Amino acid sequence: MAFSHTDLTRKPDLHSHSIGTGSVRTWRPEYVDFLPPCNQGCPAGENIQAWLALAQAGEYRAAWEQLTEENPMPAIHGRVCYHPCENACNRNALDTTVSIHAVERFLGDRAIEEGWQFPKPSYQSGKRILIVGAGPSGLSAAYHLTRLGHTVSIYEAGPVAGGMMHFGIPAYRLPRNILQAEVQRIENMGATIRLNYKVNDILAEKEKGGFDAVFIAIGAHIAKKTDIPAREAGKILDAVSFLKAVEMGDKPQIGRRVAIYGGGNTAMDAARVAKRLGAEEALIIYRRDREHMPAHDFEADEALSEGVKIHWLRTIKNLDETSITVERMDILDGKPVPTGQFETLEADSLILALGQDTETDFLQGIPGIAFQPDGTVVVDEHMMTGHAGIFAGGDMVPSERSVTIATGHGKKAVRNIDAWLHGGFFRKQPNNPVVRIEQLQVWFRTLAPLREQAHLAPEQAAGSFDEIVGGLTESEARYEAQRCLSCGNCFECDGCFGACPEGAVIKLGKGNRYEFNYALCTGCGVCFEQCPCHAIDMVHE
Repeated sequence: MAFSHTDLTRKPDLHSHSIGTGSVRTWRPEYVDFLPPCNQGCPAGENIQAWLALAQAGEYRAAWEQLTEENPMPAIHGRVCYHPCENACNRNALDTTVSIHAVERFLGDRAIEEGWQFPKPSYQSGKRILIVGAGPSGLSAAYHLTRLGHTVSIYEAGPVAGGMMHFGIPAYRLPRNILQAEVQRIENMGATIRLNYKVNDILAEKEKGGFDAVFIAIGAHIAKKTDIPAREAGKILDAVSFLKAVEMGDKPQIGRRVAIYGGGNTAMDAARVAKRLGAEEALIIYRRDREHMPAHDFEADEALSEGVKIHWLRTIKNLDETSITVERMDILDGKPVPTGQFETLEADSLILALGQDTETDFLQGIPGIAFQPDGTVVVDEHMMTGHAGIFAGGDMVPSERSVTIATGHGKKAVRNIDAWLHGGFFRKQPNNPVVRIEQLQVWFRTLAPLREQAHLAPEQAAGSFDEIVGGLTESEARYEAQRCLSCGNCFECDGCFGACPEGAVIKLGKGNRYEFNYALCTGCGVCFEQCPCHAIDMVHE
């Protein structure tokens, strides 16, 4: 029976038994691999620990190649991903999380600076796949399909590739040259993107193009509406159209005072963009309190630092040309309830940021395709719709919505599309058990706080669309990568080799780790007790 620190009450008493070789040894060590919590937390399925190990050794090209095995857009994700990997990082319990996203951005930026490219596939399958939508999910799918030797065509309704990465994320968070460079690299690999082409009939396009399968990833671009009583209504816009218009070079007339209705990340972006367009006052109206807002904390902090005002626990009751009447709300059992107390806020325009829906009407007539009540498309465990050969992913299927989740959907869809093209189904292998902080010998590593990324001063940031967060230098990125604890996987520190009193640990050479000579091993457990990353378990004989 293998021992694991997962159950701390079962730690073996290694010294209560006779020590020796052969039949008197009661425990023996074995090298094992666990799943790091950062890897488990990544929606794109990156092997984070592996590329951090290469980065900390200064092998940046190899680190980038390891990273892009799973995610072809590291410079983008290093900027816009909300890094759930860092929330899961075991180092949180020691000092502060490893700044994984900052190292990812460093590798992505280095790749752009150095002109690193993906190799073109040497094998051609003869299969053709249509992807509808050039957002993160569609681009991810195009990359992985092309690597497998399939011919890929992306049809995109908009004038540029990127989807909501381009039209929903402002340039101060994602510079357009970064987005364009990572899209271009996928095109250079062999995927083709047809812009300004809206697909209205999937089955006709499939037949016309001779496609063997279709992956639909059109995202969620339709702003949700709400009924607001109005006497002499002022200017009302929706956040998606507002952000898109600004991105296209227009300057919507919003007046001096702008109200934004909603509490998500899009609401924060709309308010910050309004400030950059010259609004003297941008105020967010949200019916819940900060604790219950869907926006990430740092998004709200940055908006507040740039002068955006947030009116928590307010809901709009009516509006006229220059003012908005709001009702105060209270939180009862986690839900907002009206109080009957009203106030008036001055505003020249109102931007609605209440979420987005997907435009799926063009799929309604396809046999077998079903929809959830919210309009998203029903897919099975293989990401295939009810119509054979038509797959879907990203924001248009039931799921949380983020760039990284959509990117992960693209990769998952490809595994299933490829298996379906070969007449089978993809079956994911189970992960190794996750290793937790209690299982590590954290005394091995000294305290080393993370390196913060540089930020523009708020007053400077709000004055332009320049990128507000800076990247790490090479020395900072390498330092940050070296803070990784290599949870659950051997990093060849030689601790077991040096600690073994019997010389039973054999080094196999760099990259090959070690093995045990059980003819010499007494089962004393010294190797197990000193292993900093819990890459050794003791097994009862």
